[in-house]
Amino acid sequence: MKLPNYDNAIIPQDKIVRYLLSMTHRDGRSKAKFFLQFGFLATSWQALAEALLHHASAHEVKTIENSPFGTRYIIEGIILAPDGRTPFIRSVWFIETGENFPRFVTAYPIRRRTS
Repeated sequence: MKLPNYDNAIIPQDKIVRYLLSMTHRDGRSKAKFFLQFGFLATSWQALAEALLHHASAHEVKTIENSPFGTRYIIEGIILAPDGRTPFIRSVWFIETGENFPRFVTAYPIRRRTS
């Protein structure tokens, strides 16, 4: 199963610039260190947003978690980086109860699964 309505997904600029690509964000700096090494830059934040959207459209949902507030979707797979490499990440998306479009929550590196 693919992320529902991934073509209508919302990825706020602040989530990318002030979190995923911020070396000063307490929780984001380790993620920033990872994404920056693959050529993603805050000044061209749209490249990471587009790569995350492609990640959501290219890979199957691995885990679905329901809550009273909505549904969380977890996707694992490669992401296409500006430097041509393909690191393996997990992205997390959330569809609030009563809505039908996913919002980006976070992304971070994970080890490639071999099976």
